[in-house]
Amino acid sequence: MKPRRLLVLMVVAAAARLAWSQESDDRLATFFMGRIQYGRNMGSDCGGVGQDLLKLVSRASTIKIQDERKVKLVGEELFDTPFVFMNGHNDFVLTEAELANLQKYFSHGGFMLSSGCCTNPAYPAAWRREFSRVFPNERVKPLSYDHLIYRTFYKIERVRCLHESRDIHLEGLFYQGNLVAVMCEEGLCCAFSANNSCNRGKGISPEDGQRLALNIAVYALTH
Repeated sequence: MKPRRLLVLMVVAAAARLAWSQESDDRLATFFMGRIQYGRNMGSDCGGVGQDLLKLVSRASTIKIQDERKVKLVGEELFDTPFVFMNGHNDFVLTEAELANLQKYFSHGGFMLSSGCCTNPAYPAAWRREFSRVFPNERVKPLSYDHLIYRTFYKIERVRCLHESRDIHLEGLFYQGNLVAVMCEEGLCCAFSANNSCNRGKGISPEDGQRLALNIAVYALTH
């Protein structure tokens, strides 16, 4: 297990493990995030999520923050963006070209944070199904609370659902034993970005949303 590092060094550690990391020192010291456009989804669901995630990282570190960029899942620009965010409300099906790009992206060190919007069950159900197609014999699965992602910045022992009596677990996709994509079904983006104003009384609390989102970003930058 790697020791906890200062956030100011995290993006350097992340970039070092990427195949596309042979770039300028300034770029290695910057937190880049891409908003995924996939299928007919133009990456506009819950539009302020990207900037709000960047603000969370900025408040917790001295990392230089780069503006969110729109990244097509089938585009070559995907490989210039080591951390990407994907969300939505609706069901979707990935094309073979999108699946092939994701396979290449994850196998070269890329990381994805994904969130269903407004506790709509259609998107997380589709994400589980489609991302279980990316790698042979690798399926999306829940992450137990003993996983490091729950304690990379904040120590999170339990996340409760606001509208049902149950715990919420992040779900992840692995490649060769490494976690490469994380999804939260219960309106994570609504919680940390919109203070649950679009999802009131459902999903997870804004406080849990902020803690989870920052933990995920820190994990992505250090592993």
